[in-house]
Amino acid sequence: MDTATIRDWATDAIRYWEPRRILYNLILAAIMLGYFAMGLPATKTIVTLNFVFMFLLAVLANVACCTAYAVDIFAQTSGFRELWQRFRWVLFLIGTVFAGIIPRFWSIAWFSPGQ
Repeated sequence: MDTATIRDWATDAIRYWEPRRILYNLILAAIMLGYFAMGLPATKTIVTLNFVFMFLLAVLANVACCTAYAVDIFAQTSGFRELWQRFRWVLFLIGTVFAGIIPRFWSIAWFSPGQ
């Protein structure tokens, strides 16, 4: 019988997701910076108030990343805990791909040379 508590599940979730949040943020930043760099030198003149908006998008992306905790803790309380722990990287991968779509579209809108 598993004697794990909600505290144990939450601790396990934090240990798993927090190091990946760094990678998540680096991927999203690389997308934005990549489109910025591809549009140089024209993008230098565009970057003004957009930085404030980019910061807000980054905060929202991190809030979205935190939703993985709810899924993780719920899955750990189920009878599929061991299976979940082996395959929860899939949730990270899918979430990062979907999250990467948002900065890509914003980057194209802001930094496209044709604007």
